[in-house]
Amino acid sequence: MTVTANEPAGAPTDEPTLPLTLRPTLTRVVLLVAGVTVVGVLTLIAVLLPAGGAVSWGLGDRLAIVGSGLLVLAVLALLARPRVSADADGVTVVNLTTVRRLAWQEIVRVTLRPGDPWVTLDLADGTVLPVMAIQPGVSRERSLADARTLRSLAESLGSARDDR
Repeated sequence: MTVTANEPAGAPTDEPTLPLTLRPTLTRVVLLVAGVTVVGVLTLIAVLLPAGGAVSWGLGDRLAIVGSGLLVLAVLALLARPRVSADADGVTVVNLTTVRRLAWQEIVRVTLRPGDPWVTLDLADGTVLPVMAIQPGVSRERSLADARTLRSLAESLGSARDDR
């Protein structure tokens, strides 16, 4: 299913309440729980390693093991970062390493085509901005609803401001 700015009249017309934040909640929970679990398991391994014997595990080795777990947690937390926040003035898109603030008038179209990994925003300057916060891979229905919500806001707030 494609969600675009010119979708037929069967689309929901309820105006969402602002401010609004959209993020892949299930993906975020899974990534953060996995990261904390890895840190816990590696910390337990570091504590339980034998101190003496043929192979000696020093403090530096143990800290390196725990540090590896913290590095895994940091990467997974980065993957859990994407979100899109909307308010009356515009949208803030937070992807893995970038944050971009857009006024509603800058958004020409909100698109989610079959097979797309996430929603894209067609912008007035001719560029396309991915919105990694809306990912149909895990929860298709939720992603479609979030895409429709963002599209509805872009249509109503973008065009309403242009008429002034």
